[in-house]
Amino acid sequence: MRISDLFQFHFMTNALIAGTLVAVTASSIGWFMVVRRQTFAGHTLSLVAFPGAAAAALAGAPVFVGYFVVCGAGALALAAVTGGGETRSISQESAAIGSVQAFALGLGFLFVSLYHGLLTGLNSLLFGTFLGITDAQVLTMLGISVAVLLVLGAIARPLLFASVDADVARASGVPVAALSTGFLLLLGLAVAATSQITGALLVFALLVTPAATAQLITARPALSLGLSVVIALAVTWLGLGIAYFSIYPVGFFVTSLSFGLYVLVRLVRR
Repeated sequence: MRISDLFQFHFMTNALIAGTLVAVTASSIGWFMVVRRQTFAGHTLSLVAFPGAAAAALAGAPVFVGYFVVCGAGALALAAVTGGGETRSISQESAAIGSVQAFALGLGFLFVSLYHGLLTGLNSLLFGTFLGITDAQVLTMLGISVAVLLVLGAIARPLLFASVDADVARASGVPVAALSTGFLLLLGLAVAATSQITGALLVFALLVTPAATAQLITARPALSLGLSVVIALAVTWLGLGIAYFSIYPVGFFVTSLSFGLYVLVRLVRR
């Protein structure tokens, strides 16, 4: 087994390119998600990706269409139930998000029960695969990633201000509600793109773990954000490489590497 073997097949090249795109996008969005304390919302969107993909498979449509359409709709639903950044108690917000999550899971179970294809196809939706990433999907993810990162870069400063102290930002004229809704849409797109690599149930690993690990290492925003991207790239590349020589899904390795590094950093800090 040699590292050069990874580049002998076109599907593996596509997987590495797509993995790089989603790692950069998910870790960048995830860093702001952790700062904004919206990890529960991110977890809900990752679960929303599951019924979206299952519905697309049931309808015979491309799976990535289900990911993007339903995650975008889920982001708008979360923005509506959470008040779009307006003042609301944590208990009210978490209850509203949990209700959306429960409804999404119910839809997912319905679509799975109606689906009569191969079970391995559903396994790839849940836990990820790199065998089926096409050139068209790579181009789609490239377009989505560039768009998300450009928008995120444009709103980064006011978004960070609103994330740290929403009341002061609102008093200073920052459109907190619009930023909150826009950020949830960006988060939904990042979840949809990442789910195609890690699977709908393991997307949370790239969203929260690299960002949480980076923020444990340093509190400096720019350095922490950059470190989050580096960690996400490292675990994605390693996960894809190990999965290539293994019979187990790539999502398992990406998640395990992310979690292991997070635990290691916490132990070192202690």
